[in-house]
Amino acid sequence: MESAVTFGVSPCFGINSKPKAKHRFRVRAERVVGDNLSVHSSDGVSVNGGSVSAMEEKEKKRSFLDGGNGSLNLKPRTEKKLVTQRVVSKELEVLWDDGYGTNTVKDYLYAAVDMIKPDGGPPRWFCPLECGRPIKDSPVLLFLPGLDGVGMGLILHHKALGKVFKVQCLHIPVQDRTPFEGLVKLVEETIRHEHASRPNSPIYLVGDSFGGCLALVVAARNPTIDLVVILANPATSFGRSQLQPLFPILESVPDELHVTIPYLLSLVMGDPVKMASVGIESRLSPMQKMKQLSNNLTAMLPLLSGMANIMPKETLAWKLKLLKSASAYANSRLHAVKAEVLVLASDKDNMLPSQDEAQRLKSSLSNCIVRRFKDNGHTLLLEESLNLLTVIKGTCKYRHSRKHDFISDFLPPSMWEYRYGFDVVSGYLRFASGAAMFSTMEDGKIVQGLAGVPNEGPVLLVGYHMLMGLELSCLVDAFLREKKIMVRGIAHPELFWGKLQTSSDEFAFADWVKVMGALPVSANYLFKALSTKSHVLLYPGGAREALHYKGEQYKLFWPDQPEFVRMAARFGATIVPFGTVGEDDIAELVLDYNDWMKIPVINERIKESIRDGIRIRDETKGEVANQQLFIPGMLPKVPGRFYYLFGKPITLKGREDLLNNREEANKLYLQVKSGVEQCIDYLLKKREEDPYRSIIDRTIYGALYSSADQAPTFKP
Repeated sequence: MESAVTFGVSPCFGINSKPKAKHRFRVRAERVVGDNLSVHSSDGVSVNGGSVSAMEEKEKKRSFLDGGNGSLNLKPRTEKKLVTQRVVSKELEVLWDDGYGTNTVKDYLYAAVDMIKPDGGPPRWFCPLECGRPIKDSPVLLFLPGLDGVGMGLILHHKALGKVFKVQCLHIPVQDRTPFEGLVKLVEETIRHEHASRPNSPIYLVGDSFGGCLALVVAARNPTIDLVVILANPATSFGRSQLQPLFPILESVPDELHVTIPYLLSLVMGDPVKMASVGIESRLSPMQKMKQLSNNLTAMLPLLSGMANIMPKETLAWKLKLLKSASAYANSRLHAVKAEVLVLASDKDNMLPSQDEAQRLKSSLSNCIVRRFKDNGHTLLLEESLNLLTVIKGTCKYRHSRKHDFISDFLPPSMWEYRYGFDVVSGYLRFASGAAMFSTMEDGKIVQGLAGVPNEGPVLLVGYHMLMGLELSCLVDAFLREKKIMVRGIAHPELFWGKLQTSSDEFAFADWVKVMGALPVSANYLFKALSTKSHVLLYPGGAREALHYKGEQYKLFWPDQPEFVRMAARFGATIVPFGTVGEDDIAELVLDYNDWMKIPVINERIKESIRDGIRIRDETKGEVANQQLFIPGMLPKVPGRFYYLFGKPITLKGREDLLNNREEANKLYLQVKSGVEQCIDYLLKKREEDPYRSIIDRTIYGALYSSADQAPTFKP
């Protein structure tokens, strides 16, 4: 026995108050008792919110969750083992458009109006058309909505997620009264079917508020299925909600006054300013930002009255009872959850104590990490400053198999991530340093820009690591902006598994490093990166150079091991030595490791941190494992300028002799090291000729002529 219903999902929603025709994506979902779950799709047109057929419907019955966003394959299939390593980044271009900011809360409210019309149907899955077709072998992502049940809570993220996931959203009709156990069974059947179809692929459950309880229960009941559970302000803390005393009152409010309740709840649950800030460019002037924010708020606030239709009085009472049972059920099964869990928690959640709950879940679950968002409210997924795919990437949760691989699972940064990362996260350093880039052509001529660095990989960039790695962001930015090349930096393991990764729950520097392509230092990842013809950034001096002592600036601390030369020769890579200067124009080193060791209490904490770090990195051998990590004391200066010079490329194609001839490999190693030192000496001398070395001069230039970032420098 089966029941079938039809409803529309708009691929794009109008932002004007005037009604107009909107294209729609229609989905007919069937809920079946048994093993048959399928979807039928048809094209249609909506006029002024009404739905009429624009052409004779051509329905194609297809498997759900297979072959793109919108299908689910119920037939298990044998996965062929790949002979060559698959790399996602080859299917997704650098600085791709992830669509973040093109949809806003207004679009969510418009979509909700379309979808809440009574149809008598049961809960069902649907895929928004704007999710598009994902890249090959993308994992499945199931979105479990909050109390509203509409299923459009990911509308800000549809385009980005739809590119790398097979996205399906759960829609619970307004008049539906399916008990919590029934919803659990529906989700459970879906993940079991998908697991039978692709047993080696993870399944993602994104649970928003009430959906978080649903996701946890499903994970607890299916410990053998590879699940990645992402919880946005989960309602497992419903019993401790700040609004608990008010919930009994809501049920006794007269019908004629109920229209105000959902409106008030919407203001409590979310931050209207954060919602209205979605899509506002960070590069705009403060006045332009305020004007756009004001316009967005003016357009959005009247639409919130539509929440009364999403949550009628009887539905609100039912949903509160449903939420109470869901929270109790989920909390009773936390001990059974074996899945990988990521909790996203808002500091300004006025509905639930989400921040405290996140820490409770972190300590209660066996495999759980937390990311805090200090300026967001309860409706986290609909507010500005959270790009869900960016968070998934930065926490290394995106994968195609049982274990995350930094090469095969890497997703290149999108244009939004590039702008946010270099305008907001490292914007001040980028402005203050005014980086000047130079490179060396094949004939030895030095030119401004990166023309001398080969476009085709594999390329190994080998250079000097400035104090605290201050040169990194400007270098990666330059390659993305000028050449649209993603540089994969070899980074210290502490960024991935040490205290730097776990010291703060905020989405911070360590996460952004991974979004921008950092790799843990290891021969294995260097091998994989070069084998995929990547541009790889290597600092042989590592943390010893970046955390050098007083009087050691611009001095190389390279190990006597030419292994990277032999690795490059194996793949016929091109080695480009480079030098960077400018750390002494930004800050003065006042406290180094030796100084810290003379200060009681602090020295013990540093020693303890080093010991803990070594235990975390017990698989790391040699130079990296023996490096002493600490935070140097620095005194800021009036900023000068960073200078970069990439030396003449050294081509190793056809130099397989270096694999077995250690003497020749060592000679080339010393040649590369000498090339780095020559680049540094050249820059130290030539920077004295730069009339815009000081930020003051560059700022004046920018005010008179153009942007300060475009201030001229010395002639090479």
